[in-house]
Amino acid sequence: MNSGQYGGVNQPPYGVYPGAYQTAPPAGVHTEKPPIAPYVGSLAQPAAASPEGPTLWKGEMPHDDVRDDPNRQAPAPSAPPITLMERLPGYENVGFQNEGFLPPPSYDASMQMPTIRPEVTNIPRISEDAAADALIQFASEHCCYGKKAARDCRILDMVHSSAFHYTLETFTETRATAWASQPFSGQPVDDPRYGPAPGAWDIPASPPQKFANACVKMEVPHTASVKPCHECFAMGFKRCWRCMGRGKVVCDSCGGSGRGMAHSADGHHRHESCVCCHGYGRKRCCTCNGDGRVVCGVCAGRTQLKWFIELTIKWDNNVLDHVVERTALPDELIRGVTGKLAFEEEGARVSPINHFPDETVNSASQDLVRRHSHSFSQSRILGQRQHVRIVPVCQCHAQFKEKPFQFFTYGFENHVYCPEYPQQCCCGCTLL
Repeated sequence: MNSGQYGGVNQPPYGVYPGAYQTAPPAGVHTEKPPIAPYVGSLAQPAAASPEGPTLWKGEMPHDDVRDDPNRQAPAPSAPPITLMERLPGYENVGFQNEGFLPPPSYDASMQMPTIRPEVTNIPRISEDAAADALIQFASEHCCYGKKAARDCRILDMVHSSAFHYTLETFTETRATAWASQPFSGQPVDDPRYGPAPGAWDIPASPPQKFANACVKMEVPHTASVKPCHECFAMGFKRCWRCMGRGKVVCDSCGGSGRGMAHSADGHHRHESCVCCHGYGRKRCCTCNGDGRVVCGVCAGRTQLKWFIELTIKWDNNVLDHVVERTALPDELIRGVTGKLAFEEEGARVSPINHFPDETVNSASQDLVRRHSHSFSQSRILGQRQHVRIVPVCQCHAQFKEKPFQFFTYGFENHVYCPEYPQQCCCGCTLL
């Protein structure tokens, strides 16, 4: 074992330092600010640690062993002061989080081509036989519904109508930048010496699929640099967060007494050595294995970090829809079935439809297009599409054993909505 590494027998290491220090850490370790790295590029060497250090390392290691807590979590990694990061042209206000989105380039509306829209014809309808078969299928799908009402009922009247489902999709791209880092292990470093960093919206990127949500992250060219790890002060190790650097913890089973209570077969109780710590009252820290330090989770023990500006690109398919349905059938049922695609249009921008026979659909299109045109000031609109589906609806008035009821058949699947079904409980069911 190397000198200064605690193995669970002698005095544990003092603080969070590597190497052969027995009584005190090296100069600059327990200080208030992370080391400043005024170098850029993969060939430069890290600067020495600053004589000031973060609050996290302020103070000494505790004199007594801490009680073991299996639920204790490692502290979250910190970020270096933003003043230590380079101020690159065009990225002067970049922080460590995607706090805001970058405004996109303006759109030239004069590039939009006029649209030619066809007439809407051939409205679908549901036949009486199809409605009767659909009711029988509906009853068979409910285990407690009697099938006789579906088979023997008489359909007295059928009122045919159509529901219209208008959908507007706007496909947008949003870009944001933030400083990011990764452990440096000799990988290429594209620093500002290779040229100026391109603008966030000048970097080419294409979505994997149009009108589908996706997200990618990429390094902005010519923004990388190598710096000492601010979390461990370029040492690769940190003081163990579980034992606070002592390498051992108070046994949580016996509370540090080294003894436990045993129950014999004759009902007597006696004290015996704790089976968890073998009577010592202390046990080796399972997080650091008695060493008092753990590998730095930020630099993965590499002591250096590659910093760069990371570009996050998000593609979102923003959907608004409107259902026009004038019967007692709930609107949400129309969204879940198929119908005839009466109209479809796609382009860089779409204008509200104004040729549909139902004026309510035209008004809904105008309202939704207007709302989307003002909703994405921080995003680039890559495309829009809109369509109208015509869903057949049939309101059937029926009678079973002189008891009238009504049901709705809708969609090309001939789904049934019948809250008034006459036989909702079979003879084997008991109502509680």
